[in-house]
Amino acid sequence: MTSPGTLFVVPTPIGNLEDITIRAARILAEVDLIAAEDTRHTRKLLSHLGIATPLQSYYRGQEARQGQRLLAELHQGKNIALVSDAGTPAISDPGTRLVRLCHDHGIRVIPLPGPSAVTTLVSGSGLADAGYAFVGFLPAKAGQRRTVLQSHLFDVLPFVLYESPRRLLDSLADILAILGDRQICLGRELTKIHEELILTTVSDLQAEMAARPVVKGEIVMIVDGSKVTAAVGGDDLYQLLTSLRQQGLSMKDAVQKLTHDLGGSRSEIYKIGIEVWKD
Repeated sequence: MTSPGTLFVVPTPIGNLEDITIRAARILAEVDLIAAEDTRHTRKLLSHLGIATPLQSYYRGQEARQGQRLLAELHQGKNIALVSDAGTPAISDPGTRLVRLCHDHGIRVIPLPGPSAVTTLVSGSGLADAGYAFVGFLPAKAGQRRTVLQSHLFDVLPFVLYESPRRLLDSLADILAILGDRQICLGRELTKIHEELILTTVSDLQAEMAARPVVKGEIVMIVDGSKVTAAVGGDDLYQLLTSLRQQGLSMKDAVQKLTHDLGGSRSEIYKIGIEVWKD
């Protein structure tokens, strides 16, 4: 009976091709098949490395059907490398479903360390001394995007976002309105020729990006965490409730949210809420 193969999760450079690891290059050369998000993109990398391993497409929208094909190949004893266009697969890129499928069917999964826009930005931001959370892409629709941001209003840890250049100004406006004028670090075209790393405030970043004729490239941002603690005073509660009212929450929902998030006295928050909703 043929022993099943192994799925290797292989990070590829996010820009600079020199960032490929020796181990990653070896695995790409040794496996029987490479499952790629975009075979045209991956073929350029393989050509640069002098690797001729066969490619098979594995992209979002076809993950279920293609995953079954790859699973069959693995059961036949073939070793497969999973790659995305740039960075680490299964982090806001296709791959999660295939990895889970392999786990469910007893196929060995070996993830390789390597390039990632998330860790590249975090290490250069100076904002994540105690850790960070990864959010990924914000929703394209404004209402859904604001709901996601509201859910992070009181998060102590900074969080990392991916964003499209087309939606950058809209997202920065929502971040400013909902989370306030926090510290933010933007990475654009990391490791590439026009690499840019900006640590500033949300309002200053918004002004700088708005002043540019056009913003292009891959964008990743880390937004500083909340500085609000459970020991907030009356003035702080008043400002928080005012912010929640401006976001469209009812007094009941705002009081309930702050009581849950801050662990404070509901009656005290309710009294201040009455003042806010009278003004």
